[in-house]
Amino acid sequence: MTISSRQAAFNTLFRIEKERSYADILIDQELKNGGLEGPDRGLYTELVYGTLRRQGTLDHIISQFSKTPPAKLERIVNLLLRLGLYQIFYLDRVPVSAAVNETVNLAKQFCPRASGFINAVLRSADRGRSSISYPEPDKDPAAYLSVKHSHPLWITEGWLEQLGFEEAEKLAIVMGETPVFTVRSNRLKADAAAVLVRLQAEGVSAHHCKFAPDGITITSAAPLSNLNCFTEGFVTVQDEASQLAALLLSPEPGDAILDLCAAPGGKATYLAELSGDVGSLTACDRNPRKLAQIRDTAERLGIKNISLTLLDATKPLEKLDSDLFDRILVDAPCSGIGVIHRNPEGKWWKEPSDPMRLAITQRAILANAARKLKPGGVMVYSTCSTSLEENEQVVDNFIKHHPDFMIEPVSNILPQAAPMQTESGYFRSWPHRHGMDGFFAARMIKKITR
Repeated sequence: MTISSRQAAFNTLFRIEKERSYADILIDQELKNGGLEGPDRGLYTELVYGTLRRQGTLDHIISQFSKTPPAKLERIVNLLLRLGLYQIFYLDRVPVSAAVNETVNLAKQFCPRASGFINAVLRSADRGRSSISYPEPDKDPAAYLSVKHSHPLWITEGWLEQLGFEEAEKLAIVMGETPVFTVRSNRLKADAAAVLVRLQAEGVSAHHCKFAPDGITITSAAPLSNLNCFTEGFVTVQDEASQLAALLLSPEPGDAILDLCAAPGGKATYLAELSGDVGSLTACDRNPRKLAQIRDTAERLGIKNISLTLLDATKPLEKLDSDLFDRILVDAPCSGIGVIHRNPEGKWWKEPSDPMRLAITQRAILANAARKLKPGGVMVYSTCSTSLEENEQVVDNFIKHHPDFMIEPVSNILPQAAPMQTESGYFRSWPHRHGMDGFFAARMIKKITR
């Protein structure tokens, strides 16, 4: 059964709002159903992601042309207004008349009583676009960044504190755009140069990453899962920042490696590749479904040395063997503020209390991991968050209470990561500076006592 791109987008947005489902999963399901054809597939994806990314700004526009605040509108009405306004304000190739008429047609189908109201708001917003007011950046910079670039206020407040206005705005702009798409070449099968040739032979436009030696940025829209390079295990999806965080562990063949929070498996499989698939790698997670995902990825990549363990890393690690590990990765559960451009629906679900709440979990996992590391061993703590509470403050607290550990500057291991090194020797990548996700990592050495 065929369906219009706009109706499909509305259906997906409604499910995300009602069920807190993830956009990428629902979009993938919709595209596989085959109801959309040709350009409609691209427009559908653009409408879903674009409306989610600009949700805060769209609600601000609605508030200026509706007597009823967006938060008090019926869910269907608010979603249709966002969908229509996104086309009017952000899609130049869509005529305003088409955006209004198609949205009103959807309203007649799903909420006929409100179709006149929706029509009036959309047309008023189009006519009055020059009169839309925003917070003044000089008087309330955090509110300006939040409304103008569509991010939760508490997140823009954190960016301002860390970066100042000029850089915080550059970051806010980038975090509202489509992120770069990066894959990792599987060095067990071929080097990055050979994989790049394979991708290009399949019609994919791509180039080497700037910092990660196995990273390849894909610039064309070809579905990765349809490529032989993917199905045959030559590549897997992983952002450049995530690759660099794994490289900081510097595993060697024969090492006993522990990845305590391994799902979805990008870093775990990379660590296996870096160690030549020699030695042992214990990948842990508390979700059986996510462990199965790691297993499937490892099988596709041809990796043999990963063993999966179901455990909760916030509790003592008694389930693991008594032997200690040479290398431990703690890729801790976090707020994900550094990747909100990839999961734009998620940024509206986050709470200001999340970083401090998650820091408690992160400290517990890090302390448990420390007990399983050999003297002289290496432990890397990483997150995909930009917050100080989940990163510097967690590691500083750990070092304070664990004098047998010391920080090793990341540039000692990865000279190319020097632009991302902080004054304390930590790794911190910023999307607007480095063209990759917002990541943090700290490399720690357990001292050998005599």
